[in-house]
Amino acid sequence: MTHLLHLDASARPGLAGKDEHGSHSRTLSHRFVSQWHARRPQDSVTYRDIGQNPPAFIDHDWIASAFTPEDRQAPWMKDALAESDTLVDELIAADVLIIGTPLYNFGMPAALKAWVDQVVRLGRTVGMDESKLPDPYVPLLADRPRHAVILTARGGIGFGPGGEMAHMNHLEPNLVTALNFIGISRIHQIAIEGQETGGQVLAASVQQALREVDGLVAELQQEIKGDPRTSLRQAEAGAV
Repeated sequence: MTHLLHLDASARPGLAGKDEHGSHSRTLSHRFVSQWHARRPQDSVTYRDIGQNPPAFIDHDWIASAFTPEDRQAPWMKDALAESDTLVDELIAADVLIIGTPLYNFGMPAALKAWVDQVVRLGRTVGMDESKLPDPYVPLLADRPRHAVILTARGGIGFGPGGEMAHMNHLEPNLVTALNFIGISRIHQIAIEGQETGGQVLAASVQQALREVDGLVAELQQEIKGDPRTSLRQAEAGAV
């Protein structure tokens, strides 16, 4: 059985096309998950709406706790890391991470940045090997295949790779860097553009993105089906 971790980071709670001022990034992420389940209903999903329920920002207590060896942590330190532990556990358990997020002011929403800060953590998702200087970091989530699907919505046009505004897009590049750093390197990106323009420009972008989502679902399911490591995990879990 394949496990999905689905995150929505938009401040808009509804879906575009269904709710007033609805979210296009949520539309893409929900389309991905619904299409996945239509083809593989046996697979499980953990859902977190971090746009409506954002993780805590890291603070002094978090930093002091995260950089203290576990066997030396005081009880208050374990409490300070409790939310992080939960979020990290969810990420480690996932075979496919789906992130639905808008582009806000050239970067990611604060809620998504808070999630990234909670899960990029020494000893849990990244290790340290000082014999490998000058790059001592060891990505701990490279232990098995994991995919990340980044589904974004942008108000402007030309923010994708090769576009005239690409140099001002610090959303996907930031996420890709963070995910690669912890060992998730199989990354797929689909975006809607033109929300500020609207009309046929936006409508065409939405339809293109939805087609790409459907195609990506089929592609990833075929890849996972053919991966012997996935088949082994399914057999161990008793999946058919």
